[in-house]
Amino acid sequence: MKGRWWNGRMTLLVIRDAEQAVKQMNVPKMLVVSVPIAAVLSISGLVLSMQWKAAAEISELEGMLAHQSEALEVTVKNKDEAIQRLQNEIIRLSSETETVKQRLNHMSSLEKQLEDFVEGTSAVPQESGEEQARFVHSTAWNEQRQVGGEEIGVDIEQMLELAERSRLDLIQMQRMLSSIQRSAPAVLNQAQRKQELIAGTPSVWPTKSRRLTSSFGYRKDPLTGYAAFHAGIDIGGETGDSVLAAAEGEVIEASFNTSRGNYIIIRHVNQLDTWYMHLQQIHVSVGDQVGKGDIIGALGTTGRSTGPHLHFQIVERGDPIDPLPFLSDAAAEDTPAEGRPMKVSAASGASGSGSSGPGRSPSSPPSVKRLSPLPKWITGEAQAYGT
Repeated sequence: MKGRWWNGRMTLLVIRDAEQAVKQMNVPKMLVVSVPIAAVLSISGLVLSMQWKAAAEISELEGMLAHQSEALEVTVKNKDEAIQRLQNEIIRLSSETETVKQRLNHMSSLEKQLEDFVEGTSAVPQESGEEQARFVHSTAWNEQRQVGGEEIGVDIEQMLELAERSRLDLIQMQRMLSSIQRSAPAVLNQAQRKQELIAGTPSVWPTKSRRLTSSFGYRKDPLTGYAAFHAGIDIGGETGDSVLAAAEGEVIEASFNTSRGNYIIIRHVNQLDTWYMHLQQIHVSVGDQVGKGDIIGALGTTGRSTGPHLHFQIVERGDPIDPLPFLSDAAAEDTPAEGRPMKVSAASGASGSGSSGPGRSPSSPPSVKRLSPLPKWITGEAQAYGT
C-alpha cells in the first residue's frame, strides 16, 4: 500500500540568476501545505479578534451613548420643567407685583388725602366698598379656575422682559415704601393731633332743645331792664332735660354760685372752656374726663334765672366768644336725643356741688374780658340770664 501523498516530499527549484546554478530544495509536502494554512488561520484569527474587540468597543460606546442620551434627555426635560416653573413663578411674581403696586398707589393716595384732611383741605379719607372689592378681586384672581382663552406660547426673551419689568417695579415699590415709612409717622401724628383737636372743639349742642331764648352780645337785662352784655346763649328747655358736653375735655369746676346756680366748666384744647349754668343737677366732679356728647347734668333754673334754660358759654383764652358758630355746623345726629352716660375716669367726690379746680374758686372764675368799647355801666362778671 502506497503511503499517503502528504508523507512524500516536494522538490523546490530556486533560480537566483541565469548565470548561477539552480538550487534544489526537498521539503515535505506537509510543510508546504501547513505553512499557508497556518498563515491563513493566523491572519483570520487576528482579523476575528480585532473584529470582536471592535464590536465590543462599539457595543460599549453604544451603551455609553445611549446612557448619555438618556441622561441628556432627562437633563433637558428637567431644564424644560425648571424653565416652565420659572416662567410660572415670573408670571405669578409679576401679577403680585402689579397688585402690590396698585396697593401702594392706593396707600399713597390715602396718605395724600390724609395729609389734605390734616391740613383742613378735604374730608376724612375713606375707602369705598367698590375700591375694596376691586383690590380683593385683584389679589384673588389666581385662585379662580373659571378661565379660558387661546393658548399662545412665550419665549425666553419675553420672560426676561417680564422679569425686568417686575424688577423695575420692585425698585419703584421699594422707593414708595421708603417714602411712606418716612412720612407716615409725621402724618399719623398730625392726624392724631387733628383728631384730638376735633374731639376737643365744641360742636355738639348741649341740649336736645334748639330753642334760643337769648343770644350772645348786648341785650336788655330781663331782671333789671338795663342794657347788659350777655356772654353766652340761653337755650330754653324742660326741667330735667339732659345737658351734654359740647366737646371732650376735663371738668375744672363743678359747683354752685348765687348768680350761675349749679354750674360746670370744662377745659378743652386750644385754651377753650365751655360753661354750663343754672343746672338742676350736676353729674360730674372736678377732674373727670368727659367725652363729646356725654351727659354732665340736668337742665334747670337755679341761680339768677327766670325759668328753665341752659346758659351755654364758650371762653377762649379768658374772653367769651359767640358759641353759635361752633354749633351751627353740628348735624342733628351729632347730639343724641338723650345724650350718652358719662364714663367717669377720675375718682372724685359725689355728684352735685363740687369743688373748684386747682388755682380756681367758684367765686373767682377766669376774668371775662369785655368787648371794646363797652358802656361804663357794664360792670361785674358776665352773667347768664333766662328769658
